[in-house]
Amino acid sequence: MLTALAESWRDLQTASGRWQVVALMICLGLAWLTASNLRQRLRARFAAREAAGRRAGSQLRFVGGGFERLLFPLLGLACVLLGRALLGQFQSTSLLNIVLPLLFAFAVIRALVYLLRHVCSSSGMLATGERWIALLVWLGVALHFSGFMPELVDAMEQVAISIGRQKISLWLVVQALFSVALTLLVSLWASSMFEQRLMAADSFDLSFRVAAGRFTKALLVLTAVLISLKLVGIDLTVLSVFGGALGVGLGLGLQRIASNYFAGFIILLDRSIRIGDMITVDKYSGAVTQINTRYTVLKALDGTEAVVPNEMLVNSPVANLSLTTRENRLAVQLAVAYDSDLDAVKRVMLAAAHDHPRVLPEPVPAVMLRQFGADGLDLELGFWIRDPELGSLNVRSDINFAIWRGFQEAGISIPYPQREVRFVREPDPPGVAATNSGGIPTKPQF
Repeated sequence: MLTALAESWRDLQTASGRWQVVALMICLGLAWLTASNLRQRLRARFAAREAAGRRAGSQLRFVGGGFERLLFPLLGLACVLLGRALLGQFQSTSLLNIVLPLLFAFAVIRALVYLLRHVCSSSGMLATGERWIALLVWLGVALHFSGFMPELVDAMEQVAISIGRQKISLWLVVQALFSVALTLLVSLWASSMFEQRLMAADSFDLSFRVAAGRFTKALLVLTAVLISLKLVGIDLTVLSVFGGALGVGLGLGLQRIASNYFAGFIILLDRSIRIGDMITVDKYSGAVTQINTRYTVLKALDGTEAVVPNEMLVNSPVANLSLTTRENRLAVQLAVAYDSDLDAVKRVMLAAAHDHPRVLPEPVPAVMLRQFGADGLDLELGFWIRDPELGSLNVRSDINFAIWRGFQEAGISIPYPQREVRFVREPDPPGVAATNSGGIPTKPQF
């Protein structure tokens, strides 16, 4: 490879080398334009399928995404091969000979990184930095092919610091990062496969499955980091310094964050709060949609989502509407006039409850006379529902409307506050001057 580099460098000083540069630019430009055109057509076809209501399957999307990523390197490889065949009839093609394996390596790397991204679907790092990861790996391969890697390694080994008896160089750090990244990918793949199988096991509780998946993922990641550092040759006793610093940090300023993480595992393990439960804590109320290691997400009935720290759920009283049973009692309170037929009132109220689809037939809805109020008879209609996550206000509203319509048909009146005010005029005390009709005081008579 060094001989090819020297030959290509000599060619660059001549007209032959400049022609190779021009041919390479033309080949890469044509490959880029063709790849962009084909990529736009592919995306337009997927958009047309979605507009027609035919969603593309996951396998088809996977193949289409891989095809998009391989368009440019494969088309560039084909164009450079064609250019080398045409240009090789007249002059040397040493520069094109170097570019060909680099383009092939770039295509292979992009395909492998894309495959790893889908295998480790739970890793957001690969999804957001897929292009940069492929570029970094390709740069390493390019340095190895070009023969510059030994000089670069020697230069990085000269940059080193000593921590105790351990000498840590820049090259050792790069090796550690590469091995950590590789072992992390393997651990994330293994945890993803285990989590998929665990979540498919309906015999276990959902909270237990989530907790087991999170714990397994954390354990595998920690094991991968320790194994990778040991493989590179870093003494793990060096990490005791960082462990002590971490302990001091937890004691001084990170105890709240650590307590939230521990509280998250406690919630997942003791199953006091599960995904789908309707809970109320402090001023937040809603259905539990996520239980993460640091926070829990509550989605209210109006669509707003509250991110509640797990420490609050452990240290504060929590009202769980579906801890042991999903049945909840609701009540509608109203008043009727004293001269109303209570039997007819009771029939109307019970009919309104029985006709609602969300009201359970057992326990049976009941009407109770709460008290004799100042303006009428205070009644309460009690009934039970089994789906508190759908809300209670809409049920009360529907039943109130039904009761109002029934009262209108039966001629039952709902009282409202009435007050009778009387004015009594007392006679004038003796000695007070009387007034005539015009308001003029008259002379008192003795």
